[in-house]
Amino acid sequence: QVQVVESGGGLVQPGGSLRLSCAASGFTFSYAAMSWYRQAPGKERELVASITSIGGTNYADSVKGRFTISRDNAKNTVYLQMNSLKPEDTAVYYCRRSLGSNDHWGQGTQVTVSS
Repeated sequence: QVQVVESGGGLVQPGGSLRLSCAASGFTFSYAAMSWYRQAPGKERELVASITSIGGTNYADSVKGRFTISRDNAKNTVYLQMNSLKPEDTAVYYCRRSLGSNDHWGQGTQVTVSS
């Protein structure tokens, strides 16, 4: 079964940094493009960043230049390095296979940016 487990969220001040991790199992990770999504209270889930099987990346305009997505195929893990965090980055962050339209959403990890 396809499974992802997000971790690394927490409370951070504006301008601070946080690194999220997503540990994956149940599929051939090295062949899969992976994405990070987030959902803020009262808002729809949005795509934040994606990384292809060979390391190509894409970012939402709102996070470009501040966030970096990466992967370690030996560890079946994808990361999201978040720098210069803003209050509007507050959300539950989820990871998922980019093409996994039938994959279930996990519980995500909460990121709160506040003074």
